[in-house]
Amino acid sequence: MATPRFDKISDYLRYWASKAPGRTAYRHGEDVATYSRLNAEVDRFARALLAAGVGAGDRVAVRSTPRPEFWISFLATTSIGAVWLGINPRYKERELDHVISDSKPRIVFAQVSADDRTADDELTRVLVDGGAPPPVTFGDEPTELAEFLAAGGEVSSVELKRAQNAVEPDRAALIVYTSGSTGVPKGAMLSNVGLCRSFEIQARHHGDDVMAVIANLPINHIGGVGDLCCTPFINGGSIVFQETFDPAAILRAVERDGVTTLMQVPTMLKMIAEHPAFDATDLTTLKSVHWGGGPLPLSIIEAYRSRGLRVGTTYGLTEITGSVTYSKESASSIQLSESVGHPVDEVDLRLEAEDGSAATTGKEGEILVRHPGQFIGYFNRPDATSAAMSDDGYLRTGDVGVLEPDGSLRLVGRMHEMYKSGGYNVYPREVELVLESHPEVRLSAVVARPDPVYDEVGVAFVEIGQFDEEPEIELRRWCRARLANFKIPKEFRIVEALPLLPIGKVDKVALREQARG
Repeated sequence: MATPRFDKISDYLRYWASKAPGRTAYRHGEDVATYSRLNAEVDRFARALLAAGVGAGDRVAVRSTPRPEFWISFLATTSIGAVWLGINPRYKERELDHVISDSKPRIVFAQVSADDRTADDELTRVLVDGGAPPPVTFGDEPTELAEFLAAGGEVSSVELKRAQNAVEPDRAALIVYTSGSTGVPKGAMLSNVGLCRSFEIQARHHGDDVMAVIANLPINHIGGVGDLCCTPFINGGSIVFQETFDPAAILRAVERDGVTTLMQVPTMLKMIAEHPAFDATDLTTLKSVHWGGGPLPLSIIEAYRSRGLRVGTTYGLTEITGSVTYSKESASSIQLSESVGHPVDEVDLRLEAEDGSAATTGKEGEILVRHPGQFIGYFNRPDATSAAMSDDGYLRTGDVGVLEPDGSLRLVGRMHEMYKSGGYNVYPREVELVLESHPEVRLSAVVARPDPVYDEVGVAFVEIGQFDEEPEIELRRWCRARLANFKIPKEFRIVEALPLLPIGKVDKVALREQARG
């Protein structure tokens, strides 16, 4: 059945609870919840928020791994016009202090134990030091959440409905703090209607009618809340919660839970495809595999295609609430490894050269976009919001790309990652793609370090397979045949595994420290 278009994300819940009440909404271990049950859980949580004095525009923060409580709290919070934000359990006290002091949540919920952190550690200290009450805890055992939910019984259905009907779709529903790779993390405010439009587009492009998707990315990331949860939810699909990344558990879930769609970052897909159980796993229900956030090595793309799966890549960012481009189903493996697909019809995209003029086809330029899911702005940061926008309302992504003659977009790199070597611009992504085109290179990352002669030079960290000769000699020869001399890394460091961020992306901050050490 065709899904109607809504402007509030929680309206999809009420729709599916009415049209398909017995359909599976989520799974967590052995627990399976229908849309009817999820609807009741969300309303109960929303009543409790109202009883606690939470109103439109108030922030509600949740520290948790990917599990049902986070999803229920998100839908409940947004259903009454409040603003939800996720907190990564791995955050240290400094990071917690920034997010809490900046967002000033009305109430905070925390998983009792997550990633070896407990709810009475740094988070409680940050809250108490700031004059706020400790978090409301939840987990597998009885916690304060049960008492909190019970208090919602005092809120009538009429009061709940009044709050739900008063929600303004174009107001903030979600705050996602950016990674802070270019400075202090900023809270990108995303609206209800923006979430709806972005993930309607994504659900349509992924092409699986009723999806079953594994949700295992951090809840403070748009990928965790949006891509992995909102996308299947909008089409009445199911979410399979996994609290940690485990390739073996993912493969088991495909067989046991009927997972149809894998959406992961490249490093995760690589580890899944290289797992010993991959070839023997029954992938009958799995239809498609999608990635974003970086390139996937050609050999890994071919590994998934050899199992009869549709594969595709996207390009997106937090401030767009989703993706800007999607690859075509007809794209070759080479095209998938070198480009990020074509801009969607709903998006206006242009490339701007360094002098502010329009970059022509085949020429590099900063990517500027206008998107129906575009963010409202950065929370309490009007200057940063203004700096991120062009005069005519386009978002400045900070990414450099090239529009090819066929209309596809090729990413060159991040403007802030670009370095100058001997006066020439070098984009690490271009060098990484060349390195990863070598059949014995599994993964690579290039960062800059200071150099007394050339100002800056590149250092390549590389995961490799078997080489017939000294790896550095072969890698240098490989690059020399494919790159201008100033782009060739000055140094190649062979590593067993690249350091990863909680989201699964390569931790380039750590690599820069190593390169300069």
